[in-house]
Amino acid sequence: MTLAALPPEAYLWFKTLHIVGVVVWFAGLFYLVRLFIYHREAEELEPALRTAFQAQYALMERRLANIITTPGLIVTVAMAAGLLIAQPAWLQQGWMHAKLGFVAALLAYHLFCYRLMGQLQAGSCTWSPKQLRALNELPTLLLVIVVMLVVFKTQFPTGAATWFIVALVVFMAASIQFYARWRRLRAEREAAGGAA
Repeated sequence: MTLAALPPEAYLWFKTLHIVGVVVWFAGLFYLVRLFIYHREAEELEPALRTAFQAQYALMERRLANIITTPGLIVTVAMAAGLLIAQPAWLQQGWMHAKLGFVAALLAYHLFCYRLMGQLQAGSCTWSPKQLRALNELPTLLLVIVVMLVVFKTQFPTGAATWFIVALVVFMAASIQFYARWRRLRAEREAAGGAA
């Protein structure tokens, strides 16, 4: 099928729904691993609370993954296929090859999240909350790279502005990690002060 065989507005519909799918998919990916962190942190609670919280987190994880995240992925991939049918020349371009490579990494991340979710529900997850926080930064990095590839295509920037943006993203990710550590240490100090 060629672009001429498609209705004139098909490309715009594919693009619109692809963007909506990406937003939904990433909203789910960002929150899913955050739920994993809470699920693991619940292990520090007393047994009755731990059981209740972990059951609730397991339910939230399943619903988020199956009702929001995976449907967002399906819409994203289906509309991307439509876009490539409408613009087959993109498949000959290096930026698209790079983008598809990063999207493959995102698909692997998505599947890995399902694996972690199964481990959490079975009580066999060995990832610490700190490790999960670091894992939660990966889709942000991949999203930035994919968006830059789509926007800049063959003119991918390598100047000072690019490195400033990269530094800004690294700074934001580090700030989130430092804030989480500060909050955890503050809670530990408060708990130690309350016990004394």
